[in-house]
Amino acid sequence: MRARFWTPVRLLLDECVPRRLARLLASYEVRTVPQEGWSSLKNGELLARAAASFDVFITVDQGIAHQQNLVTLEICVVALAARSNDIRDLEPLVPELLARLPLARPGSYIRIAA
Repeated sequence: MRARFWTPVRLLLDECVPRRLARLLASYEVRTVPQEGWSSLKNGELLARAAASFDVFITVDQGIAHQQNLVTLEICVVALAARSNDIRDLEPLVPELLARLPLARPGSYIRIAA
């Protein structure tokens, strides 16, 4: 029997991540929290909803791994750590993000820092 590989396809950008980052992730289907109408949701409920429809949740919230039990979720959480959440500070992280997305698994946490 052949092993099945999970490949993330649908990405959700947290509302604190600039929408313009989606253009740099063109090989994936990318939506934003506001586009989904989930801006008012707290992280726990947001992640639960996201896990039902998305493979990866991308945020700049560095505390999310300590505030949520991520291993129980059917989504990978990626935290981008840069000087700010300005697109100019996040853009240099995109090559590593693209390299690591194929390694993402449900329930995992990936931190990418400048």
